[in-house]
Amino acid sequence: MDWQALVLSLELATATLIVLLPTGLWLGRWLARTRWSGKSWIEALVVLPLVLPPTVLGYYLLVSMGGGSPLGAWVQSVFGVSLTFNFLGLLIASVVFNIPFMVQPVQRAFESIPENLSEAAAVSGLSAWQTFWRVELPLAWPGVLSACVLTFVHTLGEFGVVLMVGGSIPGETRTIAIAIYDSVQSFDLAGANQMALLLLLLSLGAVAASFFASARLAVRR
Repeated sequence: MDWQALVLSLELATATLIVLLPTGLWLGRWLARTRWSGKSWIEALVVLPLVLPPTVLGYYLLVSMGGGSPLGAWVQSVFGVSLTFNFLGLLIASVVFNIPFMVQPVQRAFESIPENLSEAAAVSGLSAWQTFWRVELPLAWPGVLSACVLTFVHTLGEFGVVLMVGGSIPGETRTIAIAIYDSVQSFDLAGANQMALLLLLLSLGAVAASFFASARLAVRR
């Protein structure tokens, strides 16, 4: 069992969730409420990481963030850090790859809320922030919870994107999914089985917990 890889994966999943949650809430709600004519293009961009092969997305991220790219060279010269083959690169790739897993459930949750509730809250004197916090978010919370669980669990199992952008550096970019692959490549099937089983149980437990929590919220309402 590669505990170092597991801890790194958990740290990556947590950091990805922290970055994506506020962004996903804002973007998901905006897509649910906007009637802008270009909305379909934004939705297509959101879904794109879901339909692209992970190696393709990883390749373009590697090319756009590598030391030879304008962005990578600028960040290297100004901040003295590289955007690839380190934890920062993994985080950026993970955030991009998980956008649809966070935004789409949030968007569907806010779309299910009747707009007249927000209008009634505004008429009652609530500000836009108070309406969001006291009316919309409690109603959308099961969808938001599902988005958080999907993002976290999906990050744990990421392989193609993180391998392209981060490689397999122990303690730095070697996640548990990559550790499983390396174990299989070295014919350590027992180790691969232990890590795969643990990842399966973690994923199953997280999804089951989200369903249980959503059901409890529905009963309370």
